[in-house]
Amino acid sequence: MAFSKENRAHTLNGILFVALFAIAATYISQCPFFSHLGISPLIIGIVLGMFYANTLRNKLPEAWTPGIIFSTKTLLRAAIVFYGFRITFQSIAAVGIPGIVASVSIVFSTFFIGYLLGTKIFKLDRDTSILTSAGSSICGAAAVLATEPVVKAEAHKSAIAVSTVVLFGTIAMFLYPFLYKAGYVHFDPETMGVYIGATVHEVAHVVAAGNAIGPEVAKDAIIVKMIRVMLIAPFLIILSLLLPKLGKALASNEKTKITIPWFAIGFIAVAGFNSLHLLPEKVVSYINALDTFALTMAMTALGMETSMDKFKGVGLKPIYLAFVLFLWLIFGGYFITKFAMSLGA
Repeated sequence: MAFSKENRAHTLNGILFVALFAIAATYISQCPFFSHLGISPLIIGIVLGMFYANTLRNKLPEAWTPGIIFSTKTLLRAAIVFYGFRITFQSIAAVGIPGIVASVSIVFSTFFIGYLLGTKIFKLDRDTSILTSAGSSICGAAAVLATEPVVKAEAHKSAIAVSTVVLFGTIAMFLYPFLYKAGYVHFDPETMGVYIGATVHEVAHVVAAGNAIGPEVAKDAIIVKMIRVMLIAPFLIILSLLLPKLGKALASNEKTKITIPWFAIGFIAVAGFNSLHLLPEKVVSYINALDTFALTMAMTALGMETSMDKFKGVGLKPIYLAFVLFLWLIFGGYFITKFAMSLGA
């Protein structure tokens, strides 16, 4: 047992080791170059972890490994629960039916298209298809992290999915303001905010893209983006119910236990509590900062479990899948946003 009397000190050393990397990732993310690009410490954390995994990992005492595993599993789930402090039901109501329709339509259509393309066209394995599609459809790296324990995917598959989020989310962050200012997207500020929030990958990317156009756009973009974040919980519950049908168990007539992810329920409960505004804003801000650090630790630990040898044989197929989904988010998202906004007219 990781926290048994004889192993407790080694496990804590492993957790502290991950925390030191996460601290480094946090400081690096605050450098002007990375902060300007909107690159979160989560992304930097997984890069640092992967670099370590493929250089000096064999120097790590084996007894510390349970601390790394704890960070990728238990700490991750707890961090997803507390992610609910970033959302209130009031913020969802503020954007009304159009924002909700756009968010729900984008999330589930993108995931459905991604899963079918990944497994049927690109011949990717189930887990890589699910994780890549979840990252594109919901909220980037955080969605990949939340989905990973539900599908019980290997660490390198989560790392692949996160890498696609980094690539196309960063491109979107620059592309959307350019298209708007160049006159290629004929939306008013409110509609543009919904469009960005409903289709851009990471929360940080949405903040950067929205503010590059204007504060009014940024406000609506962030609210709609948080609706997508809120959809993590129902998405994970639905996914956990569908997984037996998506796996091999059905073909072999084996009974598969359906497990509802407790952290998804916890996420909804925390968001509901946050909607009551019982805690001062400053306290919620501190909680969110600690939660970001916990997520950074989870991402870093995930990177530490990712050897480049495991990428062999996968090739560029996940990138191709993510690129097609990126195009769907731009063009399909455009028409979905137009339709959703017409509902509120």
